Amino acid sequence: MLRLTELKLPLDHPPEALRAAILQRLELADDALVGFSIFKRSYDARKKHALLLIYAVDVEVKNEAALLKKFRTDRHLAPAPDMDYRFVGHAPENLRERPLVVGFGPCGIFAALVLAQMGFKPIVLERGKAVREREILYVSKPHIGTFRLVGMVEAMRHQIEALGGEIRFQQRVTDVLIEDGPDGKSIRGVTLASGETLASSHVVLALGHSARDTFEMLHARGVHMEAKPFSVGFRIEHPQSLIDRARLGANAGNPLLGAADYKLVHHAKNGRTVYSFCMCPGGTVVAAASEPNCVVTNGMSQYSRNERNANAGIVVGITPADFPGDDPLAGIELQRRLEARAFELGGGNYDAPGQLVGDFLDGKPSTRLGSVEPSYKPGVHLTDLASTLPDYAIEAIREALPAFDRQIKGFAMKDAVLTGVETRTSSPLRITRGDDCQSVNVKGLYPAGEGAGYAGGILSAGVDGIRVAEAVARQMLAETAGAKPL
Repeated sequence: MLRLTELKLPLDHPPEALRAAILQRLELADDALVGFSIFKRSYDARKKHALLLIYAVDVEVKNEAALLKKFRTDRHLAPAPDMDYRFVGHAPENLRERPLVVGFGPCGIFAALVLAQMGFKPIVLERGKAVREREILYVSKPHIGTFRLVGMVEAMRHQIEALGGEIRFQQRVTDVLIEDGPDGKSIRGVTLASGETLASSHVVLALGHSARDTFEMLHARGVHMEAKPFSVGFRIEHPQSLIDRARLGANAGNPLLGAADYKLVHHAKNGRTVYSFCMCPGGTVVAAASEPNCVVTNGMSQYSRNERNANAGIVVGITPADFPGDDPLAGIELQRRLEARAFELGGGNYDAPGQLVGDFLDGKPSTRLGSVEPSYKPGVHLTDLASTLPDYAIEAIREALPAFDRQIKGFAMKDAVLTGVETRTSSPLRITRGDDCQSVNVKGLYPAGEGAGYAGGILSAGVDGIRVAEAVARQMLAETAGAKPL
């Protein structure tokens, strides 16, 4: 199988045009092309009057070697990557214990699934009931929609259980059992809020980036961690129709393209970087606080992407040098301060503080909404957002919005709404681990995913869960065989 990339066709091309384009591009007779499948489809909207679809296709031909030789200098034709997953091994029948997976978000799901498929029968501990998942299609930047994820996650859960895994909901881990030995510290199990103790010398910490109580407990137990950079800012909402027109021109509304998105970056004069984060076409701004008397915003889109507004985080990068102290948990303290201030400015009732972009740029509080109705529930309390973030962040965002307007006409429209605050862009700390995915100072403890500082979203968290599951399997297989870890 060969992969052919950068195959461009007009937006309105008929279905048969794709095969014809492959034949022409590879200079093949019709019978030489055995078949093809679309790997990815995106679009190039730089010329809005002549928008192009861009395909990457996997093609099967009768003589691959000859074709590769003929196009040996063409960087857009190469053997298709091997996408088959190969397990590192399978659990022996005399397996002495079961691994624990703490958390059942994207990282925990995939870690548990892979361990179950290898026969290790993991026990999963999840403090809540609902999780999120993902879908990979050939459409560039796919989005399955929040509610559609439920069925997918249920199917994965049932497969884990059918393979001997156990998923225990509403099981909050309150402590870890760490034993000192001649070779250093080792994990021996966990304690639950119920008082129950589960023994295991292989524990995957697939924590979310808001598991603050667990971070504090791990720090108190001496698990090595360090502060890391993250970003803070606001959610911005525009009419989706404005973004569609700015990005797609006359092609706005074409069902093949759907709701348009964007990705923006600005390097401010004060040295800060401002960028769009977690852009949600046709979506809504949602509440994401995990502690009382705090307000946190996030965004989501359904599969249809047909809500009236587009929203995205407009955030500013910060580093541990900006944190209130040099403690590994100092980033959490900064988040709490900003979230508590947002709660106060929102009226103390979990409404979010908001401001029109025009007023934000002019440095005056907002008193009434314009043409953009914010989607955040329970509601938005108009105010002046200048005191919700550090001065350097406000300064950088005020500089960035007009710069973004030069890329997307109307981005700095006066009636666009800013809602605060966005503070959970990524984990504010990293639970440090070695090349074997184990904690650098507690053997058998496997920090994983976004909360541990090793992922930056749903997809990368799932991939890290697979990687850590493989590391656990290698370690357990080596121990069962009486050998050193693989």
